[in-house]
Amino acid sequence: MSNLPSIERYLPFMFRSASFIEADLQAYAELLNRWQSVQNLVSRETLSALWERHFADSLQLLPLLHSTDKIFRDLGSGGGFPALPLAIACKGDGRHFHLVEPTARKVSFLRTVARELDLSVTVHGSRIEQLDSRETPDVITSRALASLPQLCSWMAPFFGSKTRALLHKGKEHGEEVREARAQWDFDVVEHRSDTDPAGVVLEISNLRERPTA
Repeated sequence: MSNLPSIERYLPFMFRSASFIEADLQAYAELLNRWQSVQNLVSRETLSALWERHFADSLQLLPLLHSTDKIFRDLGSGGGFPALPLAIACKGDGRHFHLVEPTARKVSFLRTVARELDLSVTVHGSRIEQLDSRETPDVITSRALASLPQLCSWMAPFFGSKTRALLHKGKEHGEEVREARAQWDFDVVEHRSDTDPAGVVLEISNLRERPTA
């Protein structure tokens, strides 16, 4: 049975035909299942619902992208979400994805997927704080990594005037926004999650640290 029904609502926003996208996502799923036995890439409870819980959850960012968004930086990539499904959907359209992950085995997995699927991806095997911040991405993504105040601290060095962050957040997103505003100024738009009834995608722009008194 085709797995496309779980992601078909995003097909109008994908650069490639459905059959090629499904084939690459299926290859990604097979690699993830193979590596899962030696490296915990996703929780075992969600592995059986991979297409909805991880692929569709990642691809819901597609309608939020602008045509000018070409350089992406994904923080704490882990098993590759949301960056790798996005790279698969955008394959061939000139976008490039930088994945940041400090764990060596996860880095090896991410590089294997990128190589075998011929994706426009660079994997940085380092901590976020060690990255060169001179290159300004168009979009920063992160999923299930840290609270918003911590994410703001990590993201701020990479923010340019046109940079946006698209962040998957759960039911505590309102409290996280309030806590982050104690130290940071930013504009935020909340997009209701397609896959989590209590979740949102926070679209953050104009991030800057509040001046000290």
